[in-house]
Amino acid sequence: MVDNKLIISSSPQWRDNESIPKIMWTVNATLVPIWAFSIYLYGFPAFWITFLAIISAIITEHIITKLLHKPSTISDGSAVVTGILLAFNLPPDVPFWIPIIGSFVAIAIGKQIFGGLGNNPLNPALVGRAFLMASWPVEMTSKWLAPHGGTLSGLTLQGFTGATPLNIYKINLAAIKADTTEINIAATKAINGLYANWQKLFIGNIGGCIGETSALLILLGGLFLIYKKYIDWRVPFTYILTVGFLGWMFGGYQGLFSGNFLFHIFSGGLFLGAFYMLTDMVTSPITKKGRIIFAAGAGVIAITIRLAGGYPEGVSYSILLMNLVVPLIDRYVKPTKFGEVKNEK
Repeated sequence: MVDNKLIISSSPQWRDNESIPKIMWTVNATLVPIWAFSIYLYGFPAFWITFLAIISAIITEHIITKLLHKPSTISDGSAVVTGILLAFNLPPDVPFWIPIIGSFVAIAIGKQIFGGLGNNPLNPALVGRAFLMASWPVEMTSKWLAPHGGTLSGLTLQGFTGATPLNIYKINLAAIKADTTEINIAATKAINGLYANWQKLFIGNIGGCIGETSALLILLGGLFLIYKKYIDWRVPFTYILTVGFLGWMFGGYQGLFSGNFLFHIFSGGLFLGAFYMLTDMVTSPITKKGRIIFAAGAGVIAITIRLAGGYPEGVSYSILLMNLVVPLIDRYVKPTKFGEVKNEK
């Protein structure tokens, strides 16, 4: 006689072959072409800084887990992701100790202090970058290198070749608003030159942080992660479109709707932040609607800092600030439970 029993186990019942190590190492693989291109643009410094950041992240994670008598988690690839992303947010000519300290803070303070992967409320790489910006602002805002075969800004105008595109944009937009006619002529010419250079920003042969320059390579990596369903497409595209729309609406020098949409979405670290940091599964909301709210809020903060804040770029701080709001979003944006009927008042 066969004893047929219905055995019900706790959720989840649907299992697949995906795992944290597989996801993390896939993310690392998509970052390799961006790293290779940065080495082409900036030479050995781009390799050295990224390598030091990775090694520092791995060693820090291993030591802390051993001190806490936990199994080492360096094989899951998450520390490598943190090291690479931290390095990608650094200027290519920073001193060697900057990536070492940045990765240490990212892992120790941004991740392990909260209990390790899955428990951190903030993106660890951006925690490390924020610490570096607060501690060594000169090194973090001035150690730029001109890319191979081009200028730092992408412009050849006299006086405008030694700064990043967003720096030039912010300085000259302020000059135009000051309404000094002689300055306005040069400032207007510089901003129009930046607008015309959107192709360089998209391809990447222009100055900036190590891993942020090629929107094309970041987009290709991000689309692959979307295809693998490792990230939700709603997050990066809502973020990018929010910044682009508000930049077009408020970011021009001729009044409303005179900004350049393409310049605002391709410049700075917007694509890197959109596809690789804002989409962090640990620090983003769990619902689809919540992710849209999360990304749109980050976009508003990013463009506000760009246009009205003290820094030319606002991607890092927009993500960190919205990371703090995620618990609130998850609390109030909840899916309807199976079988639940909402009371309409």
